[in-house]
Amino acid sequence: MSRMNRRTFLRCTAAGAAGLAMGSCAYTAERQGSRPNVLFIAVDDLNDWIGCLGGHPQTRTPNIDRLAKRGVLFKNAQCAAPACNPSRAALLTGIRPSTSGVYLNSQPWRPAMPDAVTLPQHFMAHGYRVVGGGKIFHGGYPDPQSWQEYFPDQKQNKPPDPMPPNRPLNGIPNTAHFDWGPVDVQDEEMGDWKVSEWARKELAKTHDKPFFQAVGIFRPHLPWYVPQKYFDMFPSDEVVLPKVKKDDLDDVPEAGRRMARPQGDHAKVIATNNWNKAVSGYLASIAFADMCIGRVLDALDASPYADNTIIILWGDHGWHLGEKLHWRKFALWEEAAHAPLMMVAPGVTKAGSVCTHPVSFMDIYPTLVELCGLGPNPRLEGRSLVPLLKDPAAAWEPPALTTHGRNNHSLRSERWRYIRYADGSEELYDHGSDEMEWTNLAGDATYDDVKKELARYLPKVNAPDASKKGGGKGGGRKKRKKEQA
Repeated sequence: MSRMNRRTFLRCTAAGAAGLAMGSCAYTAERQGSRPNVLFIAVDDLNDWIGCLGGHPQTRTPNIDRLAKRGVLFKNAQCAAPACNPSRAALLTGIRPSTSGVYLNSQPWRPAMPDAVTLPQHFMAHGYRVVGGGKIFHGGYPDPQSWQEYFPDQKQNKPPDPMPPNRPLNGIPNTAHFDWGPVDVQDEEMGDWKVSEWARKELAKTHDKPFFQAVGIFRPHLPWYVPQKYFDMFPSDEVVLPKVKKDDLDDVPEAGRRMARPQGDHAKVIATNNWNKAVSGYLASIAFADMCIGRVLDALDASPYADNTIIILWGDHGWHLGEKLHWRKFALWEEAAHAPLMMVAPGVTKAGSVCTHPVSFMDIYPTLVELCGLGPNPRLEGRSLVPLLKDPAAAWEPPALTTHGRNNHSLRSERWRYIRYADGSEELYDHGSDEMEWTNLAGDATYDDVKKELARYLPKVNAPDASKKGGGKGGGRKKRKKEQA
């Protein structure tokens, strides 16, 4: 983008933020009135354990599932990075981690990309009312320049949650928020409920211009503290544990084993007999999040905007609960890279559609730009999903790229997952016969052509690491704990 174009773009953004006339921008007020609204729902740490994706047989997500049935469900959606900060930064700026250098939670994204025009900024620049609530960006503040209004306010990205006394509840020593158990409160006291209530009130307002409304749901992010009734839905002695192969890491290169850290969280969970209780806590947190999402969807359906609002729901990355002897995200396997994505676009999508092509969350920004008829942002590195929204079986070639740390990449095609680490070591899994990624085929010469074909899509640029909080490298144990948030 040229200097003059960028200045004009940002001047339009400022005008939109102040509710001023957009005469110097690309669209008039008359056209703004006919453009669709956007309800943009983000769910933190939500993996494929939702009913419509079939990731767990006991999950209860009736509201997410009914949304999926209204439009296109992308069954093979992959995050740009398996951590909150780089995933959200990439999705909301349209700039890959390998381009920005924002690879980890400890690298603030805005200092690394001071001139980036975020997705909500882009909508502001084209005359939309842009508001947000809950966790959209990672970190303590919601990037004030991206919003006209924010809930709870422009200095914090979500309301606080009630905390139980005598933590940790799971009895695992030396844990911070890696904890789960019920809290003795009503739904209304939870931060996500308050976000959903804010969203409902916004949807009940009279809007004289199209709106972009972002709703960030924090659960099932750790700690898994939700009211007792959600734990009662999943008694710990009855939950189904993930399928795990005890020697699963034996054919994984050292770089992958370091990401898994089997002697960390997994060893603690097993030693304290917490696996069933943890699965119960995760399922309970998902059920609670689904309730909050249902409240928002009901409010939209009851509003005058139901027939002219694009709905998108996405999870920022997946989550391991023991698969590959690993917990949390922070890895390049299917459980960490795969997350929910569904879209409803009135007049474009057909109810009940399912797309199995591999798509990237990098594609969300350009998709919404095209659906809403906005001017282009030339820095975007994804591609519009509109052809797949119209026809989920349309031709779609590129594999989806996920990056964790500099020069560590995973490519997911419809059949294959190919991982190449910074040291050159590799993994290759055939999802046609090995959906759990138990057998690494990278060392078999039979598959050299498969690896070569997929490697064509690895980034040509791997930017240096962006600065971390506190500056400098390393940072010791305290910084490591923050990184695992």
